[in-house]
Amino acid sequence: MAVTVFMVVRLHNLFAVVMLGGIYSLLAAALLVVLDAVDVAFTEAAVGAGISTVLALGALSLTTSQEKEPSRRPFYTFVVLFVVAITGAALIFGSLDMPVIGDPTAPIHGHVADVYLSEGPVATGVPNVVTAVLASYRGFDTLGETMVVFTAGIGVLLTFASVQAGRKREDEAGEEEGEE
Repeated sequence: MAVTVFMVVRLHNLFAVVMLGGIYSLLAAALLVVLDAVDVAFTEAAVGAGISTVLALGALSLTTSQEKEPSRRPFYTFVVLFVVAITGAALIFGSLDMPVIGDPTAPIHGHVADVYLSEGPVATGVPNVVTAVLASYRGFDTLGETMVVFTAGIGVLLTFASVQAGRKREDEAGEEEGEE
C-alpha cells in the first residue's frame, strides 16, 4: 500500500493516478478481509475501487490527462505542511486513549449483540432487529453516513455541472469568433 501511495504522489499522468487509487482501495479491502472486517471490505471494494474509480475516470474524461505544473509558493507549502502536522498530531493524541490490542476488558469485547437481540424489539418498538440497530441504536451514525454519501454525490454533480458550463462558454466563444 505504501508503494502505491508513493507512486500516486510521484506520477503526473492522471489516468495512472486514478488506476493506482483503485488498486489502493482493493489492497485496503484485502487488508480488511485479513482483519475479519468482511462487511467493511465489501464496502471498500464497491465504493473505493468501484464507484470512486468510475467517477474519477468520468471526471478525467472532462479534463486533461496530465497534471498541470503547480506554482511554487514556499509560504503556502509551509502552511499546508503545518496543517498536516497539526492534524497528524491531533490524530496521534486521540489514539493514545485507545485500549491495547487484545485487551480482554476493551469495550469491543462487551458483546452488545446479546442486548440488541434480547431487548432491541422491546426497547425500540421495531420488530426487525437490524432496523432497530441501524435506525435507533446507531441512528446518528447512520444519519452521518447518509449525509457523507449525499454530500459526495452533490459535489460530483456540481463538479460535472461546472465543467459542462465551462465547455458551453468555450463553445459559444468559439462560435462568436468564427462569425467575425
